[in-house]
This record gives sequence, structure tokens and C-alpha cells, in this order.
Amino acid sequence: MKVLIKNAILLSPPSPFHGKIQDIFIDNGIISQIGNGLKMNADSTIEIDGLRVSCGWMDCFANFCDPGQEFKETLETGANAAAAGGFTEVMLIPNTQPAVYNKSQVEYLVQKSKSLPIQIFPIGAVTKYAEGKELSEMYDMFHTGAIAFSDGLLPIQSSGILQKAMEYILAIDATIIQLPDDKSIGISGLINEGEVSTKLGLPGKPALSEELMIARDIELVRYTNSKIHFTGISTQKSLELIAAAKKENLNVSCSVTPYHLFFSDEDLMSYDTNLKVNPPLRTPKDRDALRNGIKNGTIDFIASHHQPQDWDHKVCEFEYAKNGMESLESVFGAAGICGVSPDIFIKMQTENIRSVFNLSVPVIAEGEKANLTLFIPGEEYVFEEKNILSKCKNNAFIDKNLKGKVIGIINKDQVFLNK
Repeated sequence: MKVLIKNAILLSPPSPFHGKIQDIFIDNGIISQIGNGLKMNADSTIEIDGLRVSCGWMDCFANFCDPGQEFKETLETGANAAAAGGFTEVMLIPNTQPAVYNKSQVEYLVQKSKSLPIQIFPIGAVTKYAEGKELSEMYDMFHTGAIAFSDGLLPIQSSGILQKAMEYILAIDATIIQLPDDKSIGISGLINEGEVSTKLGLPGKPALSEELMIARDIELVRYTNSKIHFTGISTQKSLELIAAAKKENLNVSCSVTPYHLFFSDEDLMSYDTNLKVNPPLRTPKDRDALRNGIKNGTIDFIASHHQPQDWDHKVCEFEYAKNGMESLESVFGAAGICGVSPDIFIKMQTENIRSVFNLSVPVIAEGEKANLTLFIPGEEYVFEEKNILSKCKNNAFIDKNLKGKVIGIINKDQVFLNK
């Protein structure tokens, strides 16, 4: 396929064309020529006022529900949602049915995703069945295609198991991803423990459940000299713990969800089940601390925490609704409206994230594979249900004003443009 992009501002710091208005000609998935006034016979020509092009964005924590729950999402519909959100590479959590805990299940995802417009990277479960009891075949999964390890939505509760896992992955220089949540604290909690939970009469989940696990895991990093990535952090204290660990030069990194940047527990006064997530939405003070954490660099990047839930599990009483939000299509716009500049967003989702997981950053240069995201920063719009390409529509950003519009991606010799 031959594609010509006209008059786009290139945002790629390693490229000599960074910040310049250029044309890009792509031939069979390879950037053939970059310059001004290019006139080529192309199958597709893209020319849009204000268009920016960066190397492809990456996400580290999404659930495509395949295998086992394809009624919520498939690799195909998940890939479309990711492409609509500007992502060319997505890491999938292992909480499928069965869980991804051995090399045959990693191989299934690698092979099945070859024809998709995005690159899928499996996350292998740290423990068998993601049950937190016995270590999985991490070495075999790593050499089959898993680039990180996590029990995903079921954070590792046992200190001893996590210590062994951290020591095990030292040989392959991998990273463990942890969703910090001590399940023994606030067992029946539905939302953040505080004034709002009291007003609503809903059982609360204290911030302590997150902060204790982060403090414990940092100690394990210090002991093992291994690497951990905390995702879904939601409190000011969590940020302070992580910032202190980074000052010690410990191998600790972190990410935040778009909805923890945008919403707070005060938005739950309407009992919107789309806002029932884990970790729960915290106070406005915590939300503002997370926004500052991006500005000062404590937070390494944004993780979508894309978790589709079908109608039956969201359109019901708050108590019975499942946790999670469909989110890939709205990440960029949500970040923009929360004050994250396009330059910071691009650095986070291209350089920072790949650095954490030992991947090379795509370069916009002649002779390189085209791995590109096309977008218009600064454009404000109302996010609508029609913007969602996931099978499920449980996205609390519907009807919200967002800032920053994704045009599409070019990757793996495929062009995906939003309608």
C-alpha cells in the first residue's frame, strides 16, 4: 500500500525533521521519503489542517477478554478501539479464561494478532492461573513473546511469592506490573472511603489498601534489586512513596489511568456504575496530585486500564456492577482536558513506556518501518458513544468535553483512520 501524508508537523525528537512541516511517503509499510511538496501516486492521501504525526503510542494495561469472554471484547474489536485511540502497541493483561500463564497461551495471542493493525504484547501471569499461589513458567513465556509479568486485576498478595518472582525475573531483565491493592483491607468497599462514601451510604475502600502494598513492594524491590511498575495509582501518598523510591534510584516506575486524572469520588453522587473502578476514584486532592505528578515527572506514563463490561454487568444496582471502564478511545482527549500537554503525552506514551519495558522507540526516518500516530492536539470536542469501537460502551467520558483528537494510525502496512 502506498500512502502520502501532506503538510504534517512531525513530532519525533530523534528525527532531524522534529517540529518541521513535512510530507511523508510510505510504500509497503516503509517510510520511503520525507520532504516538502512530494507528488507521488498513492493509494491514499491524507491532508488535514493542523495534523501532527508522531511515532506510535503504546499502552501497558488493557483487557481484550480473548480467550473466554469474547462477548465483551475480541482481539479484533480491542485492536480497533486501540487504533481509534491512537495506539499502535498494546500490552494485554493475563486475566482471560483461561489465564495467560504458560507459553502456549502466549503463543495463541502472538499468532492470532499478526493480522491486526496494532502490535499486541502479552503480559504473562506471575502465578499459575493468576491465583497468587505458585509461580508460572515466566522464563518460557518471555521467550515466546511475553514482555512483562503481572497477575493483572488480581494483585499478588503474598510477599514471599512476589519476592521469588522478582528474583526469578532478574535473569531475563523483565518487569513485574502490580495493581496495588491489599485485598484484606476494605474487603467490601465499593468506592473510596471518605465523606462521599458516608453520604451515599456505600461501604468504603481506604487509600491505605493501596499505599501499604506500594510500601511493601518497594521494600521488596530494595531487597531483590529487581524491577516493578505500579499501575493505576490513585492517591497523593502513593505518589510520595514512589517519588522517594525513585530518588533512591530503585527500579520503580508508575502509571495512572485517564479516569483517575479526570474524575474524583465526588462524581459518584449520581451512582454512575461506569465510575465503579478499582482502585476507586479518590478525592479531588488526590486527583490534583496525580495531575501534578505528570507535570513533575513522577508518573512515567498513562495506562488505559481498558476493561470492557457488558450491559448486564453495568446497567444494574451499584453494589452488583463490575469494576472497570472501557477507555482506549478516550485516553488522549481525557489527558488533554486534564492539562497534559501534547509534548508530555507523546514523550510518556512513546519513549517512557518503551524504556520501562525494554523496547526500542520507532523513529520517523527514511527507510524505517512506518509506526505512526496521526492526531490534532488542542481540538476540543464532545466524546460520543459513536466514537467507541469496543464491543462494550461502559465509558464514563461519553458526553464529556475532551481536548485532543486522534485521526488514526499507520502501522504494519495498514492504515486505520477514524470516521
